Amino acid sequence: MSTETLTEGAGVTTSTSNDRLAMTLLRVVTGLLLVPHGAQKLFGLFGGGIEGTTTFLANSGYPMPQIAAIAIGTLEFFGGLALAAGFLTRPIAIAVVIFMLFAIRFHLPNGFFWIKGGFEVPVLWGTAALVLALRGGGPWSVDALLFGKR
Repeated sequence: MSTETLTEGAGVTTSTSNDRLAMTLLRVVTGLLLVPHGAQKLFGLFGGGIEGTTTFLANSGYPMPQIAAIAIGTLEFFGGLALAAGFLTRPIAIAVVIFMLFAIRFHLPNGFFWIKGGFEVPVLWGTAALVLALRGGGPWSVDALLFGKR
């Protein structure tokens, strides 16, 4: 691995190879952790399924709950795979950010802690997705192969 470094002010050193590795890890892990959630909603793996997700969304007051269930499951499963590969990273990451804003709004009344159904995990997912939306897929991605360095 390259050890290119740039020295910035106040003794801060930035390694470009470490930055590439860190961003790749963030992208791959974020994408792969979304996949089981989508598999649960779309295919009923790990419990659940479209019917259960549709019922949950309908009972929560969301309009067009079946369409929303399919859209959310598709984003999590196929979008997660695409993020892991670094394919269409920015648009998928933006969709995840928007989805997490809805999740934050939904969980806000439960307080901060996830153990009580709070909003901390959607904030974490949304922040990771926002970083990916801002930075793109990086040089070790399908985006870089198809569209040049991103």
